[in-house]
Amino acid sequence: MKEFDAAAHVAHMEQVMGLTIDEAWRAGVVANMAATARAAALVTEFKLDDHVEPAPVFKP
Repeated sequence: MKEFDAAAHVAHMEQVMGLTIDEAWRAGVVANMAATARAAALVTEFKLDDHVEPAPVFKP
Protein backbone atom coordinates (compact mmCIF):
# COMPACT_ATOMS: atom_id res chain seq x y z
CA MET A 1 0.00 0.00 0.00
CA LYS A 2 1.23 3.46 -0.87
CA GLU A 3 2.25 5.59 2.13
CA PHE A 4 -0.15 8.45 2.89
CA ASP A 5 1.27 11.85 1.91
CA ALA A 6 -0.46 14.33 4.20
CA ALA A 7 1.03 17.40 2.50
CA ALA A 8 -0.10 16.26 -0.95
CA HIS A 9 -3.55 15.40 0.40
CA VAL A 10 -3.94 18.83 2.01
CA ALA A 11 -2.82 20.57 -1.19
CA HIS A 12 -5.23 18.48 -3.27
CA MET A 13 -8.21 19.00 -0.95
CA GLU A 14 -7.44 22.71 -0.73
CA GLN A 15 -7.86 22.86 -4.51
CA VAL A 16 -10.89 20.54 -4.66
CA MET A 17 -12.71 22.45 -1.91
CA GLY A 18 -11.72 25.90 -3.17
CA LEU A 19 -9.92 26.77 0.06
CA THR A 20 -6.92 28.95 0.69
CA ILE A 21 -4.74 27.84 3.59
CA ASP A 22 -2.52 30.58 4.93
CA GLU A 23 1.12 29.47 4.83
CA ALA A 24 1.41 30.26 8.54
CA TRP A 25 -1.19 27.52 9.21
CA ARG A 26 -0.20 24.97 6.56
CA ALA A 27 2.30 23.01 8.70
CA GLY A 28 -0.31 22.63 11.45
CA VAL A 29 -3.00 21.51 9.00
CA VAL A 30 -0.63 18.94 7.47
CA ALA A 31 0.41 17.68 10.93
CA ASN A 32 -3.24 17.34 11.94
CA MET A 33 -4.06 15.41 8.75
CA ALA A 34 -1.09 13.10 9.32
CA ALA A 35 -2.22 12.43 12.91
CA THR A 36 -5.77 11.76 11.72
CA ALA A 37 -4.46 9.30 9.11
CA ARG A 38 -2.42 7.45 11.76
CA ALA A 39 -5.50 7.18 14.00
CA ALA A 40 -7.63 5.96 11.10
CA ALA A 41 -5.02 3.32 10.24
CA LEU A 42 -5.45 1.78 13.69
CA VAL A 43 -9.08 1.08 12.78
CA THR A 44 -8.78 0.23 9.09
CA GLU A 45 -5.82 -2.12 9.55
CA PHE A 46 -7.44 -4.10 12.37
CA LYS A 47 -8.23 -7.54 10.97
CA LEU A 48 -11.67 -9.02 11.59
CA ASP A 49 -12.75 -12.57 10.92
CA ASP A 50 -15.08 -12.95 7.96
CA HIS A 51 -18.01 -13.82 10.22
CA VAL A 52 -17.64 -10.77 12.49
CA GLU A 53 -19.95 -7.79 12.00
CA PRO A 54 -17.83 -4.61 11.91
CA ALA A 55 -20.56 -2.67 13.72
CA PRO A 56 -23.60 -3.65 15.74
CA VAL A 57 -27.05 -3.29 14.24
CA PHE A 58 -29.35 -1.11 16.33
CA LYS A 59 -32.79 -2.64 16.85
CA PRO A 60 -35.23 -0.58 18.95
